[in-house]
Amino acid sequence: MKPLREFVFCLALVGGAALFPAHADEPPVITLKGHEGWVTTVVFSPDGKWVASGGEDKTLRLWDSLTGRAVRVFRGHTAAITATSFSPDGRRLVSGGWDQALRVWDAQSGKELLKLSGHKEHVTSVGYSPDGKRIVSGSGDDSLKVWDVRSGKVLLSLSHDNEYDVTSVAFSPDGQQIVSADGENQLKTWDASTGEELETLLAHGAAVSSVSFSPDGKCIASGSWDDTVKVWDSSLEESLLSLRGHSGDITAVTFSPDSRRIASSSEDKTTKIWDARTGKILMTLRGHSKEVTSVAFSPGGQRLVAGSRAVLKIWRLEKP
Repeated sequence: MKPLREFVFCLALVGGAALFPAHADEPPVITLKGHEGWVTTVVFSPDGKWVASGGEDKTLRLWDSLTGRAVRVFRGHTAAITATSFSPDGRRLVSGGWDQALRVWDAQSGKELLKLSGHKEHVTSVGYSPDGKRIVSGSGDDSLKVWDVRSGKVLLSLSHDNEYDVTSVAFSPDGQQIVSADGENQLKTWDASTGEELETLLAHGAAVSSVSFSPDGKCIASGSWDDTVKVWDSSLEESLLSLRGHSGDITAVTFSPDSRRIASSSEDKTTKIWDARTGKILMTLRGHSKEVTSVAFSPGGQRLVAGSRAVLKIWRLEKP
């Protein structure tokens, strides 16, 4: 396979509450330290109480999102962790990494519950289905797989057929489709039950590093090494927006819970928040001194966590 880089960083708001002014030096609420090396993946728990992070140091870590207190360290991976996701009920975590395995953990005890083996190269991206019964994963072996959570069996094994990493995968909010991206420049949508390929799109001018469904199911956002974020209709038949403002590769994109904002992280050391309808930059967060590798909104959309080298930062986006 053609690797994207030594570590694939895989890991998208207006109305209602008032945002803080978009000052360049807006201080983060909390800085979390504990990882050694790059933090490659971050995610809030469904109830917003916890943040999980994985990194180059082979550990998955759980943090109190309000105080920044380190709660638990999950050990078991034998190489860098590149992706993690909470189950919809918040009771489980899945992680994937350069050891080619996915591991499912009890979020409270830290116990490893299940190891999923089947990929032939590093795992780049993982995600639960909305009902929590399936997990989707992407890999440097040019495949994405859908797994049964209880049995650990592979339900579907799909390929981009181009010898590039499948860099990012995600279920649609209704669980009926999967979107995947690759290290060439493609996006694909699939029937999540049958594996039928629904649409293929040459989406960017370089590798697509991250992809995200909007929670309302209407749009897909993609981030690329061509320094752009693009927004598409969920069928991939119409380009809605092209967001330009970063000066480096996009490493991750995600939608806010209300689907009105998009957050993107970049090699340019910033995280940007965009209006998902107009494409206007709402805020640029410059708290990191190194490349920002990963980004996630809290369930209510009031906070945002981003990872970089050895640190995570949590910003409060809306006035209390």
